[in-house]
Amino acid sequence: MRMSQVLTACLNAGTQAILVRVAAVHGSTPREVGAMMLVSADGAEGTIGGGALEMEAILEARRMLHDGASSGRLDIPLGPSIGQCCGGRVELSLERAHAALAETVAASEVEAAAAAPCVLVFGAGHTGQALAAALAPLPFRVRVVDTRPHLVAALPAGVERVVAALPEAEVTAAQRGTAFVIVTHDHALDFLIGAAALRRTDSPYVGMIGSATKRERFHRHLADEGLAGAASRLHMPIGGTAVHDKRPAVIAAMVAAELCIHILGSGGGKTDAQALHMPMAGA
Repeated sequence: MRMSQVLTACLNAGTQAILVRVAAVHGSTPREVGAMMLVSADGAEGTIGGGALEMEAILEARRMLHDGASSGRLDIPLGPSIGQCCGGRVELSLERAHAALAETVAASEVEAAAAAPCVLVFGAGHTGQALAAALAPLPFRVRVVDTRPHLVAALPAGVERVVAALPEAEVTAAQRGTAFVIVTHDHALDFLIGAAALRRTDSPYVGMIGSATKRERFHRHLADEGLAGAASRLHMPIGGTAVHDKRPAVIAAMVAAELCIHILGSGGGKTDAQALHMPMAGA
């Protein structure tokens, strides 16, 4: 649930709460500017990084609720004094929940969603459904395209649904920087969409489900289409080969990680395997 929805539900229930936001960060910190958490007298939704930092924020928010304060600010060094060793510093803003604040948060969510990188998934079958579920909570704009309306209708909330008679046309219409994941029920359609995606040079990721045999066939197809040089940009099989498990949920998890690396990661010359062993937030 989006934070604006949490805020609105809280206000509708008449629950007093404090919205805690990361206002500024300095050095190594567990969360980024804009991360939010809503604190009430007996609960909290969202996270600003966990650990002692989050506990300090919760204690201050509840003190504000008790005292009737409307706003506040904390500047917390992430060092030995609070039992954390990140080494950075986090500035937090705290504000009592009200209707205008919920509207402001909702507007910022709309703006963030519009600016989010787009992942276009072709195919709403078993793997497409699993992919949609895995990608929906991530900071991507997820669109799933299929020719079959009943499968598109079954996609989870938070995913854009597209029924298209000519799915390959969606490749041309996609915004710059879109990532393409191809998991349709038809190999010929996969090849058609894949070739169209590889003709674009602005995509950070083009991936297709399939076997080594399918990969070889598609490489020959690309050569016939004059796209032999683009074959090196294709991720096939999607999710890599480190985990040999063909269950849709496992494939979806591996592809989600792969997309995060290629779209959100800084790269830095690392291989995919090296990039997967980056430190966890807050470490």
